[in-house]
Amino acid sequence: MVPSTQVNLDISIGALPRLNGSTAVPAGAVYGMRTGPAGLARFDGQGILVGLSPHGAYTLLGVPLSEVADTVFDLVDVLGRPAAQIVDRLAETSEWQARLALLDDVLAVRAANGPQPAPQVVWAWQRLCRSNGRVSIARLAAEVGWTRRHLLTRFREQIGLTPKTAARVLRFQQALQLLHQPGDRPPPARVAQMTGYSDQAHLIREFRALAGTTPVELTVDWPHR
Repeated sequence: MVPSTQVNLDISIGALPRLNGSTAVPAGAVYGMRTGPAGLARFDGQGILVGLSPHGAYTLLGVPLSEVADTVFDLVDVLGRPAAQIVDRLAETSEWQARLALLDDVLAVRAANGPQPAPQVVWAWQRLCRSNGRVSIARLAAEVGWTRRHLLTRFREQIGLTPKTAARVLRFQQALQLLHQPGDRPPPARVAQMTGYSDQAHLIREFRALAGTTPVELTVDWPHR
């Protein structure tokens, strides 16, 4: 798995996934935002995967997202016994439509009652996403009317990463998307130029740091990541 700005809720029904082929993943697992390469979870059973925006995950989980970045953790550790009951009820329900309706109801209640992220944090996050990480942190802070230090603290709590790290991952994701797009793909040197890297060597260094491989190797091996 490559770096990601998404938080995933993965509920297994039946067989449990295994990370890197050995370590069992909890039946209700949460995958935090990732800033580096991670092993793949092998899964032969059935399950429900819910992709969450970071500020949405902050509301649903009710914990600082900085505590769960770059980790896989048991939903029960965060929500307690209600999480175990949800997983059990989903496993006991035979119809998929009923399972999805049940989970939708549970998430709706959490969304209505969980902590709400600061509007300034949500705005800063969306601004970073729209720019693919190409807006300075000083400018972000000025635009929301906060000091850089205050923005860093609140952003890390409610998004999971610092603004600078989030921008780095967003830029990586844009570069990867361009390199993997169907049809006529731009060469790495052109991708580096399009995504704000200083040159192709900079692009390669970032891919090695964030994904553990080069842009070309990652594109060739994409189905397995």
